[in-house]
Amino acid sequence: MRTRYKYFLLCLLLCVSCHHKKPLTPYEAEHITYIETGKTTPDSLVNFACSLAGTPYKYGSVDPREGFDCSGFVTYVFNHFCIMVPRMSVDFTPVQRPIPLQEAKLGDLILFTGSDSCIRIVGHMGIISSTPGEPLRFMHAMSGKNGGVVETDFHTRYYEARYIKTIRIFPDSTAR
Repeated sequence: MRTRYKYFLLCLLLCVSCHHKKPLTPYEAEHITYIETGKTTPDSLVNFACSLAGTPYKYGSVDPREGFDCSGFVTYVFNHFCIMVPRMSVDFTPVQRPIPLQEAKLGDLILFTGSDSCIRIVGHMGIISSTPGEPLRFMHAMSGKNGGVVETDFHTRYYEARYIKTIRIFPDSTAR
């Protein structure tokens, strides 16, 4: 519950600093189904995400001074641009519209199972950092001894087995 309260306070602060009409309630923050990206571009979002490479892993954190978990990293990156997103990876399941993996573009989100690929519930996520025609890569915060914010190739047995879906966040006209 402390994490949700901290996230609610973060949403409240962002709404004030970004001049939103009203802050999100805790329920609204947890049940976002559409993400409004405004004038933010996929390039600027991914460049900022890449600037966080090397930030350590810390479960339940959205604070770069402490580290990030996977959804904390995504939340922090989007919130940096005053874009409100769900806090937990599983809450991204109903967001936006799924797209075929082969159509993934810079700034799309990629969702995976948790570490047990047999449990087909979203438990990990990242931001697509490659452009069409390049090998598919994504930025994410991963746990483990080599953990933290890293860029990873998708085409490994581990991630291909855990893949659930890709979602388009930016309108097609602004994504490459």
